[in-house]
Amino acid sequence: MSLPADLATLLPALEDLARQAGAAILEVYHSDFEVRAKGDASPVTAADERAESIILPGLAALTPGIPVVAEEAAAAGHVPEVGDGPFWLVDPLDGTKEFVKRNGEFTVNIGLIANGVPAVGVVLAPAQGILWSGAAGRAFRVDESGRRDIRCRPLPAKGAVVLTSRSHRDPDKLAEWMKTYPEATLDFAGSSLKFCRLAEGVADLYPRFGPTSEWDTAAASAVLMAAGGAVDGPDGKPLAYAKPKFLNSGFFARGSS
Repeated sequence: MSLPADLATLLPALEDLARQAGAAILEVYHSDFEVRAKGDASPVTAADERAESIILPGLAALTPGIPVVAEEAAAAGHVPEVGDGPFWLVDPLDGTKEFVKRNGEFTVNIGLIANGVPAVGVVLAPAQGILWSGAAGRAFRVDESGRRDIRCRPLPAKGAVVLTSRSHRDPDKLAEWMKTYPEATLDFAGSSLKFCRLAEGVADLYPRFGPTSEWDTAAASAVLMAAGGAVDGPDGKPLAYAKPKFLNSGFFARGSS
């Protein structure tokens, strides 16, 4: 199947799919769930698996023949060949550590890579009731107040807000890096919420010094890019996708320059 010329037409179905997965996640969230360790020692719960079992058939029906690389399937050794064509990257529950802590800062992530870049993305924070989506140069936030367009804000000359993770950070390297930005302040957010906060113009920069997987970044990067932001790799070029083992070595996300 070829993708539609207007990729934004995929958003309604993707948003619905994310909400279905989010509902399944919240059922587990409000129960006495078990936490297990995967082969790489990272945590996994029934919520990760239930969400992925909803998203994968949904994407197969929406875009037949477009490969899907999903976190839990990949952990089980099921990784399709993506070649040079479009493919989906799915993290059914980004921020499992936040989920286990029950702090609400976890997300459902569905992203499409087309022409080598994140082109469509949906990020849902089920516990917060907030969804972000983006494609074709427009990004949105959907919450109890309705749907609205969002845009990155220009980087301030002083006082930039820098985001980092509570669970994965390098304090010394981050402190040294922040010296480049006069009077920068630090704030914390879980999972892919950091990209979304850049996209809606309430923060400015998000450096990540350690490794991540491509499914951790694809959906939220698409939202950020649709809102006027960018995500660069360590080489200063736009973060590439379909890398070996779908691994990122680090990145730098920003709002408008």
